Amino acid sequence: MNETARTSAEIGVIGGSGLYAMPGFEAQSEVRLETPWGSPSDAYVVGMLAGRRVAFLARHGRGHRIMPSELNFRANIYGFKMLGVQRIISLSAVGSLKEEHRPLDFVIPDQFFDRTRGRVSTFFGEGLVAHISFADPVCPQLSRVVYEACQAEGVRVKLGGTYLCIEGPAFSTKAESMLYRSWGMDVIGMTNLQEAKLAREAEICYVTVAMVTDYDCWHPEHDAVTVNQIIENLNRNAENAVRVVRRAVASMPEQRACGCGSALAHAIITDPKVVPPETRKKLELIVGKYLGAC
Repeated sequence: MNETARTSAEIGVIGGSGLYAMPGFEAQSEVRLETPWGSPSDAYVVGMLAGRRVAFLARHGRGHRIMPSELNFRANIYGFKMLGVQRIISLSAVGSLKEEHRPLDFVIPDQFFDRTRGRVSTFFGEGLVAHISFADPVCPQLSRVVYEACQAEGVRVKLGGTYLCIEGPAFSTKAESMLYRSWGMDVIGMTNLQEAKLAREAEICYVTVAMVTDYDCWHPEHDAVTVNQIIENLNRNAENAVRVVRRAVASMPEQRACGCGSALAHAIITDPKVVPPETRKKLELIVGKYLGAC
């Protein structure tokens, strides 16, 4: 296998809390990348999984070293782009805001709501402006593949719902939790909104697998939940996630049947002739096919 093949992948997997490795890789190797936005959370582990080239990244770094607000989202997503990834399956531990989403359930959201403060969630700026469409923030084809993989593996799953993204690292107050419930939110987490936006700008299909560890603090039985119970749920969710990802990768269609791969086609507003050379160079991997030569 040549160096390009060894360090390339078609499917990306982001592991969240409790999932810092992806068992079952064949011929795996670690690839450390530097992006125009600095270093990703960790090395990408690239190899064969279920007959497909897959790159795995531990979102918080192995050993869970990076807080949600400290994550370099741009470097993480751009690194996948550098590897040639076209689809990302993002795994994330969440709290439930509805009785129906029980601990150990998986939810595949089709919407996000942003309650973060000041996080950077775009590659653009510095003389280049683009406005992507984000009304439907996850890839419908990829969501269906992952949903069917959950069903096939016997994991209780719901397709659709809203992921509320908070700043953290503290969890919500009861007042906040009750407000989010009144808004109709489904699950609550701290990371996936920025990933989804940046993946769309990078024209990468993206889906969140929200793995419920516990009910948020609104629930009457919340105070009876122990840290050991949450950790046990994290571990059981991680075991289920490994099976679901393997199944999803194995059944992934070769061709993308969605609009994610052309998300920037009508989004770039700036006249190509006035884009600063340094910005053009920085974003060449993402916008080169649209700006052309000047």
